[in-house]
Amino acid sequence: MSSSKKKWFSLNLSNKSQNTTSCGCGKSSGGCGSHSPTPNETDQPKDGFDQVFDVKMSRRTAFKQLAASLAIGAGAVSTSCSVIAGDESKEKAQIDWEEQFKGNYKLMSDEEKQATVDRLVRSYQLRTGKTLNMSAKNAEKDVLFGYAFNISKCQGYMDCVSACVEENNQDRNSQMQYIRIHEMKDGKGFNFNEADDNYYHEVPAEGHFYMGTQCFHCDNPPCVEVCPVQATWREDDGLVVVDYDWCVGCRYCMAACPYDGRRFNWSKPEVPEEEVNKNQHYLGNRMRKKGVMEKCTFCVQRSRAGKNPACVEACPTGARIFGNLLDPNSTIRWVLENKKVFRLKEDLGTEPKFWYFMD
Repeated sequence: MSSSKKKWFSLNLSNKSQNTTSCGCGKSSGGCGSHSPTPNETDQPKDGFDQVFDVKMSRRTAFKQLAASLAIGAGAVSTSCSVIAGDESKEKAQIDWEEQFKGNYKLMSDEEKQATVDRLVRSYQLRTGKTLNMSAKNAEKDVLFGYAFNISKCQGYMDCVSACVEENNQDRNSQMQYIRIHEMKDGKGFNFNEADDNYYHEVPAEGHFYMGTQCFHCDNPPCVEVCPVQATWREDDGLVVVDYDWCVGCRYCMAACPYDGRRFNWSKPEVPEEEVNKNQHYLGNRMRKKGVMEKCTFCVQRSRAGKNPACVEACPTGARIFGNLLDPNSTIRWVLENKKVFRLKEDLGTEPKFWYFMD
């Protein structure tokens, strides 16, 4: 929980416990606007504890008890409306309450991770009558994912872009794309300012070469450092991920990324039901809400299942190579050891795990 959320939370709990004045509105403080705060209502919690109804407890325990109380309240309302609400409606309401007060995925236990995945799967089933497969698979030991791009082989076909959009349930209306293919003129070097990212002609074009960019999954990602709510972080297998339910859409990470690897959705992503990829991961291609950051995850739902990302599989020329950097027998290791490779903006110290090379 961010420091701002902690402060808000502790102050509100303190307000509830310390003001016992009643005006007949049914609330001990706030609410009707007729109550005045007592001098102690803005006291900060001391020694790392919050006071909840004169019982000292950790903030995490206090948060759980508050969420449980609200859930009970929701159950009471649901029960009182049972004449007009069916069992499925009450179940969906309960799921929504539990999802609203869940913690940051990074801090969850494996049991809590599985519980929130189960809730999302059940919620989808209640809303659509259909099922999906969502994973909460953690990073495996001795795995560090890396990527290499062969500039000599890329012909600018953009099959990779289309495959990424379909695999990761990206919004169709805004035509969001995690991958960009830059068409550059021969002899101009890697000048992205002069590159054409929206070419509409037959490829490959004479006198040009093509270069793809996406999230580079840095070992020292600046996007993680600037996130005020810890909604993005680096996993043990090197993947930089986002908890969409904790992202507040401030776009600090977008500004901090030197590789233009982040995307912000200005509207709720829309995907036709028949096109929804139902093989999902909580930190990957599950359906997002409006106003959050999105990005390439090296197709975590595929890579942690031992498959290549969709862009690698779709590339018709074999320009894209993906694998475990810790496996000495992997293709990616062979490329790094036998080709002259380079990375973009290495002077920044971000240590991207995305290399370029030419035959």
